[in-house]
Amino acid sequence: MSDLTKLAPEPLPSHENLSPEVTKIPTHGSSTSSANGGSPPLGAKTPQGSSPMPSPNLLSRSGSMSDFSAYQEEWETPPETLTLFDLLDNLALPTRLEKWQLTLTAQKERVRRQQEKIKSSTSLARDKVVEEWRRRLPPPDEQLDKYRKRMRQSVDRLGSKWNDAKIVTAREKLSFIAGVLNIFISGYLIGAHPEFFYYWFTLQFLYFMPIRYYTYQKRGYHYFLADMCYFVNFLLILTIWVAPQSKRLFISTYCLAYGNNAVAIAMWRNSLVFHSLDKVTSLFIHIMPPVTLHCLVHLTPPEMQQARFPGIFAIKYSSPESNLRYSLLGMVTWSSVPYAVWQLSYHFFITVRRREKIAAGRPTSFTWLRKSYAKSWIGKLILGLPAQLQEPAFMLTQYIYALGSMLPCPIWFWYRWPSATFLGALFSWSIYNGATYYIDVFGNRFQKELEQMKKDVAKWQASPEVFSSPLMTPKPLEGLATPQTKSMDESSSNHKRSEGSIDRIPLLDTPYEGSTGLQIASKEDLRDRQ
Repeated sequence: MSDLTKLAPEPLPSHENLSPEVTKIPTHGSSTSSANGGSPPLGAKTPQGSSPMPSPNLLSRSGSMSDFSAYQEEWETPPETLTLFDLLDNLALPTRLEKWQLTLTAQKERVRRQQEKIKSSTSLARDKVVEEWRRRLPPPDEQLDKYRKRMRQSVDRLGSKWNDAKIVTAREKLSFIAGVLNIFISGYLIGAHPEFFYYWFTLQFLYFMPIRYYTYQKRGYHYFLADMCYFVNFLLILTIWVAPQSKRLFISTYCLAYGNNAVAIAMWRNSLVFHSLDKVTSLFIHIMPPVTLHCLVHLTPPEMQQARFPGIFAIKYSSPESNLRYSLLGMVTWSSVPYAVWQLSYHFFITVRRREKIAAGRPTSFTWLRKSYAKSWIGKLILGLPAQLQEPAFMLTQYIYALGSMLPCPIWFWYRWPSATFLGALFSWSIYNGATYYIDVFGNRFQKELEQMKKDVAKWQASPEVFSSPLMTPKPLEGLATPQTKSMDESSSNHKRSEGSIDRIPLLDTPYEGSTGLQIASKEDLRDRQ
C-alpha cells in the first residue's frame, strides 16, 4: 500500500507555490546530462545549476511547465503512453515557428527596403523635374522682354511693308517702270502711228514670253503655257510675219483674239498691277492681240494694208456679194478649225500624257477652273458628273464659251468705234481689278495683321498673371534663394509692376517713342493725306 500511495497522482501545485529552484528553466546540454550520458533518471533530484533535458510534451518553456524530472511524479499522463509522433510534433513546431518568424522578418526587411527605394526614386525624380522646369522656364523679366521684342518686330514688319525702300525689290521697281512706260508708249503709238503698233507688239512678245516661260517653269506652272491665250498670240505672230496674205488665218486669229482671249480678262481677273511683272505679263497676253488687230484693221492706212497685209485689205474692202466678205457663220466656222486643233492637241499632250503629274499636283487650267468655280452652278453641274465625263464636259463648255464670245466679232470687225469701246471697257476692267488689288488686298492684309496684334496685346494685358503665376513657377528648394525667386516674391507681395511690366506696354494705336514701324506707317499716312 505504501508503494501504491506513492504512485497515486497528487494535484499539481500552483505557480506561486513553486520554489525558485523548481521554477528555474532548465538549460539543455548541462554538465549533469553530459556526465550521465543522457537525461537523469525519473525521480532523481536535479541539483541547482544543472540543466536536465526538457520534456517532449511541453509546448512552452515557461516556468510553470518546465523541468519534467521535478514533476514527473505529479504528471497526469504516464510516460509510457508517449509515442514517437508526439515527440516529433513537439520538436518540429518550434522549428516551424522560428522559420515563420524568420520569413516574416525577411519580408518586412524587403518591404522596408522597397519603400526606401521608392521614396528615394520619387524624391530624385521630383528634384529632376523641378530642376528641369526651373531651367526651361525663363524668369518673368525675360518672358516680358521676349514679348516686347516680338511685338516690336511685328510692328516693324508691318511698317516695313509700307516702306518702298525695304519691300520693293529692284525687279519690281523695273516692272513698275516698264508697266507705266508700256501704257504711255502704247497710247502714243495708237494715237500717232497705229500702222507701226505691230512692231511694238512683237517686241513685247519677244520680251514677255521668255520671262513667262522661265518663271512658270521654275514654279511648276508650265502646263499653263499650253492654254488658248498663248496659242492666239502665236497665231497673231504667224499672221503678221509668216502669212500676212492668208485670209482664213487672219479671220481665225481675229475671232479668237476678240472672243475667247479678250473675254478672259474678266474671267481670269487680269489686273493692271504695275509693280508685278507676272500680272503685267498676263494682261499683255490677253489685251495686246485685240489691240494690235484693231490697229491693223481700223487705224492702218489702206495703201499700207494692201502692201503689207493683203489678206486684211482683201477682206475689208471686198464687195458685199464677194465670197471674201465673211459672215458670222463663216467667221465661226474658220475660227473653229484652229480651236479644234488646239483643243485636241491639249487633250492628248497635256491631259492624257501628263495625267500622272497632274494627279500629283501640277496645276492646269482645268484644275484651276474646277476649284475656282466649284461653287457656281456650272461648276456644280460639271463636278456632279462621273469622273470620266468631267473632262469632256469641260472641253464642251469651253467651246460653247468660245462660240458665245465670237458672236459679236462681225461688229468689232466692220465698225471702228464699237471695237474701240469694247477694248476700252476691257482695259478699264483690268484697271479696276488692279485698284481692287492695291486697296483691298494690301489694305485688308495690313488691317488683319494689325487687328490680330491688337487682340494679342489685349489678351496678354488682361492676364498678366501668366508671367508671375505660382502655378507656372516651381517652388525653390528649401534653404535656396535665387534672384529669380526673390523678384517673384516681391512682385507677388507688393502687386506692383516694375518698369519692365506688361502693364507699361503701350497699345498698338499708341505710337512708340523712337524710330519704329508705326511711326513710319503714320508718317506715310500723313504724307498721303497731304
